[in-house]
Order: sequence, then C-alpha cells, then structure tokens
Amino acid sequence: MSTIRLTMAQALVRYLCNQFTEIDGKRELLFPGVFAIFGHGNVTCLSEALEAVKDTLPTWRGQNEQSMALAAIGFAKATRRRQIMVATSSIGPGALNMVTAAGVAHTNRLPILLLAGDSFVNRRPDPVMQQVEHFGNPTTTVNDAFKAVTRYWDRITHPEQIIASLPQALAVMLDPADCGPAFIGLPQDVQEIAWDYPESFFTPTVHKIPRPRPDRDSLAEAVRVLKAAKRPLIISGGGVRYSGAETALADFAEKHGIPLCETIAGKGTVTHDHPAHVGPIGIVGSTSANALAAEADVVLAVGTRLMDFTTGSWTAFSPDARFVSINAARWDANKHRATAVVGDALETVGELEAAIGDYKADSAWTKKGELEFAKWNEALDGYQKPTNAPVPTYAQVVGIVNAKAGDRDLLITAAGGLPGEVMKNWRVKAPHTFDCEFGFSCMGYEIAAGWGAAMADPTRTPIVMIGDGTYMMMNSDIYSTVLSGHKMILIVCDNGGYAVINRLQNAKGTPGFNNLLKDCRVKEPFPVDFIKHAEAMGALTRRVESLADLGDAVEWAQTTDRTTVLTIVSDAFTWTPGDAWWDVGVPQVSARAEVNAAAADQQAGRKKQRVGV
Repeated sequence: MSTIRLTMAQALVRYLCNQFTEIDGKRELLFPGVFAIFGHGNVTCLSEALEAVKDTLPTWRGQNEQSMALAAIGFAKATRRRQIMVATSSIGPGALNMVTAAGVAHTNRLPILLLAGDSFVNRRPDPVMQQVEHFGNPTTTVNDAFKAVTRYWDRITHPEQIIASLPQALAVMLDPADCGPAFIGLPQDVQEIAWDYPESFFTPTVHKIPRPRPDRDSLAEAVRVLKAAKRPLIISGGGVRYSGAETALADFAEKHGIPLCETIAGKGTVTHDHPAHVGPIGIVGSTSANALAAEADVVLAVGTRLMDFTTGSWTAFSPDARFVSINAARWDANKHRATAVVGDALETVGELEAAIGDYKADSAWTKKGELEFAKWNEALDGYQKPTNAPVPTYAQVVGIVNAKAGDRDLLITAAGGLPGEVMKNWRVKAPHTFDCEFGFSCMGYEIAAGWGAAMADPTRTPIVMIGDGTYMMMNSDIYSTVLSGHKMILIVCDNGGYAVINRLQNAKGTPGFNNLLKDCRVKEPFPVDFIKHAEAMGALTRRVESLADLGDAVEWAQTTDRTTVLTIVSDAFTWTPGDAWWDVGVPQVSARAEVNAAAADQQAGRKKQRVGV
C-alpha cells in the first residue's frame, strides 16, 4: 500500500480538496472554500495546511465566528445544498461563537463542516488558555456544546481517525434525510502529528446526493387517500427546493387542480402568479392559503417539517383533515399521524403523478383557490399603495423594493418583523429567489447570509432587508463584503427597536417594555446613524427620506460596484393582516386585566388545536 506522510491537519485539508460534486453536469469542488478566524488552536497547524492550498481551497476571513458560519449556511442555501463551506475557529470562545450558527444549520437541515480547535489530548500543559475544565470529566471541553446542535460530532484523538471520520461526516451532510451540520474537534497536539496515510484516502471522488424512492405500499396508500379528496391542498416546503422538485410539483398541482401554498422555507417554489399558487400559509401567511387550509379535507405536505408557523400551532386545519406527508426524512414524514411517504420529493412526486391517473380536484374547490388568491392580491395592492403618512409601513417598503428587484435578485431576511411582511408582500418573480431563515429565527443571519449567497452566485445581487435591531446585533460582515468584493444591497428599516416582539408583548397584555428603544431604561433613545456607520466600513450609502425616494435609491444601488446600504425610517405598529393563530405562553394570573383577557383567549385558541405529535 502506497502511503504519504502528512500531519493530521495537512491530511484533512488534502482530503477536502479531493472531494467533488456535480452541478448541472459540471464537476465542482464539494468544499469550495473555508471561512476562518485563526487563533489559539488552529493558527499553527490548520492554517499552515490551508495556506498551502489557498489557490485551490480559498480561505475567507470574517469578523466573527458566528457570522462566518452563518455566511456558510447562506452559501449552502444558495447552492441548494449541493456545495458545502467549511468554518473553522480557535478553541474556547471562538468555537462557542459558532454554536448558534450550528443551531441554524441543524434546524434548517443545512450542511456545514465546522472545524474547531480543541485542548491537548496528552494533557501535559493543561489547563491551557481558553480551556474550560470539568472537574468530574476531564475529557469534556467547550466543543461538547456542539452535540446538541449537530448531526455528526467527533473529536480526533489520533491522526488515523480522520480516515474513518471524514467520510462519515460527508455522508451525513449529503444525505437528504440526515442533512445538517457536521462538527469535528481538532486537538492542537493531534493536528501536528505526522502519519503515513494511504494515498487511496486522497483519491478524487465525485459525490452525488442520493434520491431515495418511496415504498410502493406507502405510495399506494397516499394515492388512495388523495383520490378520495374533494378539497385537497398542497403545502410546498424547503425540501421541494433542495430536491429540485419545483417544476414537477407545480405541474402536478396545476394538472390536478390542487391549490398550492408555501411554507417560509418553501416560498419561491413557484412564481407568485403560477396558476396553482394560493400564497403562503400559516402564522405569517395569507388569508387565501389559510382560508383553504381551514376547509381542506386532504393536505399533501411535501418537504416540510410542519413547524408551528406553518400549521398555526395546529389550528389552521379542519380536525378531520387527512395528511399525506412526502419527506426524505422519516422523522418529518411521520408527524401528526400522517400517511407517511418517505422518499425524495422529485422521485416521489413523479411516481405519484404516474399512479394517480386522471384524478382532478372538484372544480369548485380549484375555483375557490383562484378567487381567494385574487382577493389576497387585491388586498396586497391596498397595503402596498403609497400614502401621505409621515412614516411608511413595511408593506409599502417591501412593495417598492420588490417592484425594483431584478427577476433573479435574491431576497434575504430572517428574524424580526420583516419575515412576516416579505412572506406576505414579496411577489416572487423567479423560483429560488427567496431566503427567509425562520426555522431558527436567527437575528444576525441576514448580512452574513448575503455574503455567502453573493459568493455562491456572483451573477445575481442579494437584496438583504433587516430592521435596526438586527443591524445593531451583527453588522460586521458589511466590511467583509467590501473586503472580498462580494456585493449586496442592504436595506435597513429603522423602526426604533424590536418592533415585532413589542407587538406580541402588547397583544398579550403587557405594555411596551424593553423592546422599543423608547421603552427601555435609557437616558434618551438616541438614533443611530446607520449611514455613517456603514460608510465607515467602506460601503456606499444613501439615506432615504420618503417612499417617493426609495425606488430611485434601489435603482441607484443596482448600479454601484460594492455593497450599498439604504436606510429608511419605518412604522413600528402597522402590520399586514393574514395571520393564523399562534400558541405562546401567557401568564394564567396577573394583576393586569389585559393579561388575564389574553390568557383566556389563549386557552380558547388551544381548544381548536389538533391532537397529535
């Protein structure tokens, strides 16, 4: 057996450089880059290995470990899980900064390879700087924190172990059922050890994402249930996009007269004006989709994990509605007593089409979907129409930005009030042009994801929409995009704090407290000059004073040569209607009559919930 002597870190990097994937028939690197902040635990060995391959496997330096990993997740979304970025950190605080991002990837079923430095295996110099000691278990380090938020976890305590570990990490990240973050801890003394690795370990390998086909009996049962349906409804989730099943599902819905609605992760499966489309469903959904959900007798859920924002905390549907769930993941397919069809969305929809024959939903039901969606579009036109109000609403801002966006421009947002407003008001012009991270609802995802998305596809411009609260939480990757030359358009809606959570607080009986800046313990809620701040990081900027100026500002931003930031003051209290009910905790007793009333309403809402898992 031929061998090559390398350090563990060098061998790991060489292995990554020899893994490939196919995208549209072209061979590409499976790992096209590394996000890195070097420090104690990864600067002497891993950085030495990465420097040697910097022209093959480029290393990008971010400003914060969390945002680097979020950029990697944005990249994974933009490539529809076909390529995987690496994020590496030092030991201790650098590693722990990536835990939140791991939670984002885990919740959203997205691949990222996390490589963190770790303490000495030989323990000779213990305790080292940044080492957290556990008196009862000296093998525990901060990297054990990743176990709760990763699909694959390992710590390399001998250089030979990567021969077994790395292929398993890849298998998890490429599996449509198990897809999620993989973590490997790299003790700094093990990184330096040289080992005779078999040359075969570095053989160039092309990986293809598997497409499991459904069980025949399960598919037959799904066909039986669907054929009996008079009022079927399709819910399209993020798994449809990752499978590349958008066209197949859209054609299936149109051919059989089945209204199609979308989850947050699934928005962008179809264009807004597709004949079968009836809008987004759920808590940040449309009146059209939610009206149909309330009457549907069979719900075909494809590629969705049916989170509470989709199901209205399981109040959006009739108690008698049957569920058929197509999902690559057994866990998701079997939720809520559904007829589970475990399989790839594209393969399964194709087989479903072949088996269901000439079935069509009741024509009156199909027509109802069209009429409800027409009423929703008319309502959107009203919400988005400019007025003479001194402060514009989110709906008005989103409407103008949407109108000026190019067909392929990618809209990105995450936590706060914007997810609900873009879910309702953003009319998708082309598939795969919408990214709202709401599985983990992670403030700070947006700008970092814009960097990753711009890196993944330089032929289109990410349009990132955030509130002032998110900007204050994580803005440093504006600087990263300027340094690296990856442009985004960033639109900051300044409504004076955490407005949407203030809305929830008020709705459940508590007056504004510690959310809007004016309601916080501050001497004076001094406004932040986001324009000056962004300019200091090298971005181009424009302060938008009114809706009349916003369209021109967006057009100008599309012509610039670098990241461009626009700011506009927006209304903190006006929201687009269409929501479903949401289950949250409300105090059962309170000195406030408003809280007691909200608690009673909450208990009444819970009586409408479907019983299930």
